[in-house]
Amino acid sequence: MEKAILVFQTDFTYKEGAVCSMYGVVKSVDRSLEIITGTHDIPQFDTWSASYRLYQSMKFWPEGTVFVSVVDPGVGTPRKASVALTNNGYYIVTPDNGSLTHVDKEFGIKEIREIDENVNRLKGKDTEEVSIFHGRDLFGFCAAKLASGIISFQEVGPAYSKDEIVRFPILNPTIEGGNTIKGIFEINDPNFGNLWTNIPLSVFKKAGFEFGDYLDLRICHKGVEKFSEKLLFHKSFGFAEKGAPVIYNNELMKISLAVSQGSFCEKYGIDYGSDWTVEFRK
Repeated sequence: MEKAILVFQTDFTYKEGAVCSMYGVVKSVDRSLEIITGTHDIPQFDTWSASYRLYQSMKFWPEGTVFVSVVDPGVGTPRKASVALTNNGYYIVTPDNGSLTHVDKEFGIKEIREIDENVNRLKGKDTEEVSIFHGRDLFGFCAAKLASGIISFQEVGPAYSKDEIVRFPILNPTIEGGNTIKGIFEINDPNFGNLWTNIPLSVFKKAGFEFGDYLDLRICHKGVEKFSEKLLFHKSFGFAEKGAPVIYNNELMKISLAVSQGSFCEKYGIDYGSDWTVEFRK
């Protein structure tokens, strides 16, 4: 039987040995398991970003892949340690702290189980009294057992109601007056300084916006205007001059903002979150 791939994402960075310890636990369970790094640079304690990054990449992996997502500001507290099975056939090993929000909305969760620490927690490594490293002692260990076939999904632990899953509210964009679209910035592209909205390309098309149009863009933070210009809307950054801002369609078919060969976030001091609103008008 082919073993599942393990994909890890955390907010640990590579500055010390946490990632190395997690991967060591996996290899101690089964040396043949393949470990892939998704990212270890999620902003500290940012469970919203953890949720979004799972949604961003999950569907591009083979069905049956086991994702381990550890952004866990509540580690050691009564929050549930869980393994979720999605409707499209992926496993997510994670604290149930909002990190399942986007995957649940986009793909659906078929079943969720709480990890039984009595049988699926690392033992014999002088870790029994450690309460602050569940990425190593619980999530990584349990995920390795699941991916290797040592345990089945049913043997992870008891199932609990999907209604109990912790979810963030997800805001939907709106069309007003037929030619104005309002949304928020859901996330950024931290390496390039792009900002991704919650507005699908299909909503732009429904409003009659076309590539090549120039759109009036207004950005507000907590109701205070921070940016207002007319910008080009096109397929990619290269249609704008170097250093110029542009509206484009991103890899997830969401409307986004960039500066051609620059950073929109840095140049204009804009960030993401539900209090950052954006308005496009033709």
